[in-house]
Amino acid sequence: MKLSRRSFLKLSGMTVTAAALTGLGFEVRQAAAAPLRTANAQETTTICPYCGVGCGIVCHSVNGKVVNCEGDPDHPINLGSLCSKGSALYQLTSSNERRLSKVKYRAPGSDRWEEKTWDWAITEIAKRIQRTRDDSFVTTDASGVTVNRAEALACMGGAALDNEECYAYSKFARALGVVWLDHQARI
Repeated sequence: MKLSRRSFLKLSGMTVTAAALTGLGFEVRQAAAAPLRTANAQETTTICPYCGVGCGIVCHSVNGKVVNCEGDPDHPINLGSLCSKGSALYQLTSSNERRLSKVKYRAPGSDRWEEKTWDWAITEIAKRIQRTRDDSFVTTDASGVTVNRAEALACMGGAALDNEECYAYSKFARALGVVWLDHQARI
């Protein structure tokens, strides 16, 4: 029998593969699935909050606590797939105990943080915005055209905002005279 080099390599490869498979001892039996942590969970469908694509997500909760988030296979936009931010959505709910719940403030030149109330923080932010706007407000440009803008203020929207929040936020920024208004999803 005349054996070419190509036929020899094919025969050798098939022999090694067959020997390896029989040596592994495969047994055909019924596979038993491990109990899922979402077996008794309530399913809730939602939309991913991170960008404007609108991927569908299925959240599983037990006793009001989210235990799993995954892509919705029935959603027409993502068909069950998620990007890295969307697939990490579960961490938004599981890391709440480590989030700051009080306002922390460090005065200029200080080496320590102080706890402040929310009323103090909101009032302080409003004062600083008002001071910056008053110091930088331009009513007319070099040509004498009325522009009414605050050139020292800028606003950056977040990807977790829905359309209504973005609309209200942009109206607020434009009322202040903000020219530099952008959105995080563009970055």
